[in-house]
Amino acid sequence: KLPLTVEEIINFGESNRELFIKSSTYSIIPITVTEVGLTISWIFSSDPKSISFSVVYQESEDTPLDQCKVLIPMTRCNSHKETIRGQVKVRNAGIYTLIFDNTFSRFISKRVFYHLAVERPVIYDGSDFP
Repeated sequence: KLPLTVEEIINFGESNRELFIKSSTYSIIPITVTEVGLTISWIFSSDPKSISFSVVYQESEDTPLDQCKVLIPMTRCNSHKETIRGQVKVRNAGIYTLIFDNTFSRFISKRVFYHLAVERPVIYDGSDFP
């Protein structure tokens, strides 16, 4: 579990991070967001073989798991063959959790190489209009 804030992700720069996920386990990256309108995006690949991926929204740490909202259902990704890209728009403040799931694999541990980014919306104020 790697709890992150928007500021920490912005400070990632262009570097990739690595997760080691043992067979029959999963790893989560909770991102605490206080600003609405941001876009959280990710790029990841896995080695060896595939990994399952999901994104879940939780209003607060006290929100029971059965009341969390699944934004991207658990999907098996061929991320060992192609880089997976995606994004989610922040509509509510809270915790957005990326889940890398290797519970289907009984013997093979995986490495996931990932990069996260946060974009603020560009608000056009007309200031460059003559």
